[in-house]
Amino acid sequence: MEKINSFKSAMQQLDNAAKVLKLDKEILAILRQPKRILSVSIPVRMDNGEIKVFQGFRVQYNDARGPFKGGLRFHPQVDMDEVKALAFWMSIKNAVVDVPYGGGKGGIIVDPKKLSKGELERLSRKFIDLIYKDIGPHVDVPAPDVNTTPEIMAWMVDEYAKLTGRFEPAVITGKPLSMGGSQGREEATGFGGVEILKAAASARKLKRGASVAVSGFGNVGSFFARLAAKAGFKVVALSDSKGGIYAPKGLNIEKVEEYKKQTGALKGYPGTIDVTNEKLLELPVDVLVPAALENQIQKNNAKRIKAKLIIEMANGPTTPKADVVLHRRGIWVIPDVLSNSGGVATSYLEWTQNLSGYYWSREEVLKKLTAYMANAWKNVLAVQRQHKTDFRNAAFILAINRIAEAIRARGV
Repeated sequence: MEKINSFKSAMQQLDNAAKVLKLDKEILAILRQPKRILSVSIPVRMDNGEIKVFQGFRVQYNDARGPFKGGLRFHPQVDMDEVKALAFWMSIKNAVVDVPYGGGKGGIIVDPKKLSKGELERLSRKFIDLIYKDIGPHVDVPAPDVNTTPEIMAWMVDEYAKLTGRFEPAVITGKPLSMGGSQGREEATGFGGVEILKAAASARKLKRGASVAVSGFGNVGSFFARLAAKAGFKVVALSDSKGGIYAPKGLNIEKVEEYKKQTGALKGYPGTIDVTNEKLLELPVDVLVPAALENQIQKNNAKRIKAKLIIEMANGPTTPKADVVLHRRGIWVIPDVLSNSGGVATSYLEWTQNLSGYYWSREEVLKKLTAYMANAWKNVLAVQRQHKTDFRNAAFILAINRIAEAIRARGV
């Protein structure tokens, strides 16, 4: 596949929306660069006694609407352009779902699977040692992302408390319940995505029991698949990093999950056809859900996609050139900044509970999340119809207008 620069793609999306808005040059210039970039070298004592130095980043993109907010990922392919793009998209996502946050993102260049638990904890704590003066409940609020977990967030909150002399759970979201985490947070991204799926499928006039293929069967993809099936959709294909399975008559998600726990993979599940990740994207389904990596859908394979509706659950799975092809073909692409915003909406609810010291039940959290997703869909759909544009551009127009209003109110 063609190597895509994620930040260039993000800036193209910004420019597309700015043209429609006739955005002030001064505000456009502000939005084209992160407000602050933290780059740190992280020395860690390994189990064999040696010191190994890892590179870490935190990009604080824009805080016009509130504290920087975004995840931390541990991955060997983390690079600055990727993190900048993800931080920008977080600024957009928070404005789309209308929570009072700006956008940020962080990462460490590491394969966490090659570290012991002790090494992983020391790496996580040392990262906080190096950036703790630049984060905080009202400054920058990190969260889990690729290869980071509630346990890692708990270590970071504890390290922040040791350094500052006070326990402030609102400094990081996505924590275990015992550390001030929120009920409903684990399934929030998948839950929010299915709320968008239901609304978009209705607007697209898809038949009841429409077929769904999910590329990426991790935490988000598995919750999405399970909840989509419960909502009456027919999930016919799933994939993970090792490959995928296809069953035109539908899959029992709980049984597939049990099979994966036992075997470590989806491939070989009885009664299904093995498919590659690439082939899954091109299956004859009503709904395609890219829930894995960036840039899965590019110009060439966009021509072969048969789905009528794409619900983006990964960050940046569709390139700008692919967007043009899909829009021309009449395929609706509901962008990540809307579809997977349930995670950050619930992070906001967790943050709010931490600050107030008052906690809600799972039912209350998911009820509030449903309202956020419904409102976001309604607003994006209104902009899409007003400007007769694609859904991604509509979401960016909505978000950038909100961010620009905040910048003007603060004074350029």
